[in-house]
Formats: sequence, structure tokens, C-alpha cells
Amino acid sequence: MATRGTIPPEFLDLVTTKTAFANLATVMPSGGPQVTPIWFDFDGKYIRVNSARGRVKDKNMRRDPRVALSILDPDNPYRYLEIRGRVIKITEDGAVEHTDLLARKYLSVERNPTRRSDQVRVIYVIEPRRVAGQG
Repeated sequence: MATRGTIPPEFLDLVTTKTAFANLATVMPSGGPQVTPIWFDFDGKYIRVNSARGRVKDKNMRRDPRVALSILDPDNPYRYLEIRGRVIKITEDGAVEHTDLLARKYLSVERNPTRRSDQVRVIYVIEPRRVAGQG
């Protein structure tokens, strides 16, 4: 089932209550794909991901806002959600706190243990444009 930008109700658990990882695909300068497993959250309308400034995915999303995410159900890998969208906002505001929020979701700890003081953290807000679920 594919929809225009709306996550179907029967798949909302994958972006809200389940601790599912997403595979984020960005576009390299050559036009080829670059894929990274990532933590994410969902604010009810947008997917938010976090990275450090200067990483390959950061450079790719700044240059070309087209992205895709594949989110597998951690309890049933035959159930998944594919989201194709665009990065509509890139901000450093609140990015350190956001990475701690994600650490609470994924690791059940208050502070992201991989956070480094020499990194500038960035939030990328992704607007879903096409959503498809299976399973």
C-alpha cells in the first residue's frame, strides 16, 4: 500500500512506539546511493534524524534534499515501511538535546554515550512525500 506523504495508521508503531532502526539513503555527487543505518524520531508529521556536520550523509543532504528511509519492524522483518521524501530543514538548534532524546529511545540512557564535544550535531527534518508499507 502506497500513500502520498502520510504514514498509514497500521504502520505508525514503526515510527512511534517500536525501537526500529531506519536505513537512510542519500544521493552522492555521482548520483549513486549512500545508505546508513540511523536512529530517528517522528513528530507526528515529519521524520527527524541527527548526524554530525561534515559526514557524508550531511554533505549529501545539504547538496540534494532527496532521501529515502527503509524501516523494518524489529519483531517481523517482513513488515516494513518505505518513506521517500525531502529534507526541508537543517538546523543545529537543539541537536545535542535531540541526540540525547534518541539515546533514551534506543539505549534507555539519559545521555548519548557516543556524543563527542568536537562534533557539531545537526537535525535534518524530512517531509514524507511517498510512503509504502508491507506486511
